[in-house]
Amino acid sequence: MGGRNLITRAARWSAVHPWWAMTLWVVFVLGALVVGGMTGTRSATVSDLAIGQSGRAAEIAKSGGLENRAVENILVTPYEGTLDQDRARAAADDAADALRGAKGVTAIGKPVPAPDGSALLVPVTLGGDPETASERVQPLLDRVEKVGEAHSEVRVELVGAGSIKAGLDDMLSEDLGRATGLSLPVTLIIMVFVFGAIVAASVPVILGISSVLAGLGLWGVASQLIADPGPVTHIIVLMGMAIGVDYSLFYLKRQREERALGADNIDAIEIASATSGHSVMVSGLVVMVSMGALYLAGHIAFESMATGAVLVVAIAMLASLTVLPAMLSKFGRYLDRPRVPLVWRLTQRAGSKPRLWSAMLKPSLRHPVIALVLSVGALLALAVPALDLKLKATGVDDLPHSIPAMQANERLTESFPSQADTHTVAVRVPAGQADRLPGAVTRLVERTQHSGLFVHTPAPEVRTSKDGRIVTVAVGTRFDSNSEKARESLTALREDIAPQTVGKVEGAEFAVGGSDVAYDVDYRANVVDKMPWVLGVALLLTFLVMAIAFRSIMLAMITVVLNVLSAVASFGLLALIFQRTWAEGILDFESTGRVVAWLPLMLFVILLGLSMDYHVFVVSRIREAARGGLPIREAVEQGITRTAGVVTSAAVVMVSVFALLASLSFIEMKQMGVGMACAVLLDATLIRIVVLPSMVTLLGWKTWWPSRLAHQNEARPTRIPPVLARRAPIL
Repeated sequence: MGGRNLITRAARWSAVHPWWAMTLWVVFVLGALVVGGMTGTRSATVSDLAIGQSGRAAEIAKSGGLENRAVENILVTPYEGTLDQDRARAAADDAADALRGAKGVTAIGKPVPAPDGSALLVPVTLGGDPETASERVQPLLDRVEKVGEAHSEVRVELVGAGSIKAGLDDMLSEDLGRATGLSLPVTLIIMVFVFGAIVAASVPVILGISSVLAGLGLWGVASQLIADPGPVTHIIVLMGMAIGVDYSLFYLKRQREERALGADNIDAIEIASATSGHSVMVSGLVVMVSMGALYLAGHIAFESMATGAVLVVAIAMLASLTVLPAMLSKFGRYLDRPRVPLVWRLTQRAGSKPRLWSAMLKPSLRHPVIALVLSVGALLALAVPALDLKLKATGVDDLPHSIPAMQANERLTESFPSQADTHTVAVRVPAGQADRLPGAVTRLVERTQHSGLFVHTPAPEVRTSKDGRIVTVAVGTRFDSNSEKARESLTALREDIAPQTVGKVEGAEFAVGGSDVAYDVDYRANVVDKMPWVLGVALLLTFLVMAIAFRSIMLAMITVVLNVLSAVASFGLLALIFQRTWAEGILDFESTGRVVAWLPLMLFVILLGLSMDYHVFVVSRIREAARGGLPIREAVEQGITRTAGVVTSAAVVMVSVFALLASLSFIEMKQMGVGMACAVLLDATLIRIVVLPSMVTLLGWKTWWPSRLAHQNEARPTRIPPVLARRAPIL
């Protein structure tokens, strides 16, 4: 009761002192933005993302000062037909002259013709940290573009890791701005249809926006400890809008309901805080503890996304429990102004006659066994494709091809197969064994030159540290990083060639990384290894929070089962959509036959938390009706029909916001958006309308075991007067 009393007291204080509460909230949001702006957001480096043997290879190379250098390439290709070598050479020379002496350029190589004569390449080495090359490459791109304008008969481009990342960052900003710009009007329109009044519709949107702004500001501070690998900002914006709006929606709906039943404004706010406010707190805690399980994955990608999600959920929960009561108190009767005439009448009619929902519930209440078997069977059928779920880490090939630098990179790798993917063998030996290392490296190079899995021209690049103890060997492969042949080449180096050559030197440490395929293999291995632990802990924590909050082990078990069903069904839909090609035209993507490796874990824990939004809300109303003395079937019907409108509205908000992710250019965001939208849709329809009521009806009062409510005699319920029933606590 202490938690509820605290929530109620906080709500009453905010309602009685609205200006203080709103002022403090504005100060908090502005303070978070100012602090976040001062610190900035620290982006993850390659070193931060390193994992497994790829990470060890990077560490060995770095210890000898042999990190990958920042290299851009002047690329000259024909617009069509064959390349005029004289014009290409002239364009390449002019581009090289334009970059020579430019700030940051330390060396310019000689022109290298493609083996088939289709292109001309000039390597350009940049000084400084290769991790920040994208921040310094734009002036070089501008110079090369001017040269291209002067040599219009050929295509002149600058392409490399820095220019690709610069293009990627620009598109990320553009996508984020578009998604945010679309989510606001879409959410506001949905809220207008929910409330039928402009002021009431604006309140959840304002709370959602303020939660996102504060979350972005605090993430800037948090990123100084856990760097941002890329998707965190998207997650904060879209989760913040979805959850912030939903929490406010639940609270506001209950307050309006209590006002309609005769309570004054302050009492209505207090009742809403004791009921919907408590549901918000439980839901928020479940989201945060389930997201916290991601820290067990042991990788910065999961840790950063978990941190961003926990921050914005905590802020949204705080807003709903503190500043929202103040806004409801201050606006009072003006919440229902100005009314949208037709929509207002529809909302009043829908709220008083939930006949549609009663009709949809009848099969589950009258024939719970049949309804349960059919609905669970349908979810399991959707989950079948997940048995063939294939994972991969995001690589260069997964980046949007609409980025000009990516188009240039495709032309580069097509003309120069050695640029496709390059493994780095990193070796470190004790001081006394340094004289044996060159011979071992020579044998390694010879082995690769006699294998069809590696590029023979140019020969592998060998770099040696000043003390001769550390060597890196860059071995090119002509295969796409997504191909099985690329994986074979990695396996050959790791399990055969390197152990039989440099591995024979006494005391040698060696690792093979550097390539996209190496990172993919190591990343997937980590995900597969940690997945059972993350999922198990997330489910256990969810079970414990639900069991404690509702004092019911049986209800906690039902919650876990429902979440697993909706999650595996969404996994199946992901495999069905993104591992095949039939949806490419619809969703504007190119299938790689795989799903981004971090997505299943992230999707599972996010869904586990988000589904708590309406699950806790619905179950609370069912229990409230049961405590009011209704038989279990009537309690289920009343609990679901009374909440169906707000649950549907919450689901529509979530689905629309997550569907915006599907419109983004990046495959990982597209997959997450589709997966989340499908999961929420299934959870709010099939799970809530069929599976949940069927289970609760079959279990009857045992649903609440071992709480006292489980022992209530359904045949002779103790009825509570309607007014007291409305005000009775959920627990």
